Amino acid sequence: MIKLPENFENRMKNLLGDEFEAYKASLEEKPVRSFRINTDKISLEDFNKINIFNTERIPYSPTGFYFDYEKIGNHPYHHAGMFYVQEPGAMAPAECLQLKEDWLILDMCSAPGGKSTQLRNKLGENGILVSNEIIPSRCKILTSNVERLGLKNVITTCMDSERIARLYPKTFDFIMVDAPCSGEGMFRKEQIAIDEWSEENVKMCAERQAEILDCAAKLVKLGGYIVYSTCTFSLEENEMTVDAFLQRHSGFELVQTTEKVRENTTDGIHFDGCKCENIHYTRRCYPHKTKGEGQFVAVLHYADSPIDSEHFSVPFGKEKLDKTLIDFLDDTLTTYKKENVQMYNGNPVYFTPDFPVPRGVAFACGVTIGEIRKNYVVPHHQFFMAMGTDFKRKIELSAGSDEIKKYLHGEEFETDCKNGWAVVMVDGCTVGGVKVS
Repeated sequence: MIKLPENFENRMKNLLGDEFEAYKASLEEKPVRSFRINTDKISLEDFNKINIFNTERIPYSPTGFYFDYEKIGNHPYHHAGMFYVQEPGAMAPAECLQLKEDWLILDMCSAPGGKSTQLRNKLGENGILVSNEIIPSRCKILTSNVERLGLKNVITTCMDSERIARLYPKTFDFIMVDAPCSGEGMFRKEQIAIDEWSEENVKMCAERQAEILDCAAKLVKLGGYIVYSTCTFSLEENEMTVDAFLQRHSGFELVQTTEKVRENTTDGIHFDGCKCENIHYTRRCYPHKTKGEGQFVAVLHYADSPIDSEHFSVPFGKEKLDKTLIDFLDDTLTTYKKENVQMYNGNPVYFTPDFPVPRGVAFACGVTIGEIRKNYVVPHHQFFMAMGTDFKRKIELSAGSDEIKKYLHGEEFETDCKNGWAVVMVDGCTVGGVKVS
């Protein structure tokens, strides 16, 4: 049985009233498991044809499914980046607003990458996502997930929010602030969240959240949106943080989420001293009401401001492209946009030239093509994962074949593919690359 801190229990009784016992009982139930289809790799229609995971649709996420399957991370479909395992409540923030395909999006606290990759799936070819994570080790995990899912036009950065605000003021159409929090909504899944909980930590988190939101206010362009979310229940980190933000930033307004999210969540809580009349527009997920863990979300619209500066602009800093690189791309791919082939920090990348990325800013910029050595190119894993459908040489394997098992174990296997760099595909999706000889 989960033992909750006494102060936390008292706080939750005040919040939930008669529902507290139902909430407490839900913590003894088995956590819900779910994943989200990576539509940059495979369509929902095509995934449904090969879906073996005993799934049930998540009502507020068109690409989200509850599932019942053991060791799903070992399956070739996971290696191929067809889906991302993600807690269902964590999918709600990205579903709170209808995004436009050409938007410029910033995810300020993005590791391990669930919300970032979900947002990227909603963008079109011209949309750009900047995913930031302040902790270097977590930024590596974020970057590896972006690589596995084969996403294009994504920049991962490792900066504090104040530095981002200096670099890109009034730049983004949409900003996700999934803020570090006290983690009360994760008590069923993570014992460490219970062990580390205290009222002092709640207060400290609320102060940090306010700082991050203030930076987000500097980064969003006029008419843009900030979605603020946490995985906690405390008023201090949720409704109180939103109300205080609106008092500090008169140009912002709290707006409704999408209908599907409203139907599957609970209204935000009006507290004593609250100045925001429509604070109930914020949404709450409780484990005794929604199939998943705890979540809070609010949508903030930058509607008006007396002062709105021009956004940051600087040329990419074009470097001359090595002929070896162009020859490699011509030999390997059926089609690509030459204007998207750039040099960043000395490495060739595939990224739109329309967004400025000064040297040294990005942890990873676009799709890393590989490493240029003397007279040849060694391709990066991300190049195979993101550009696989455009490869001239493809090796198609089925998920249950001996060849895919050998490949995933790093063993050689026989193929009738022509010599050269080729992608290995499992049921139509790239799982990696090989040198055929």
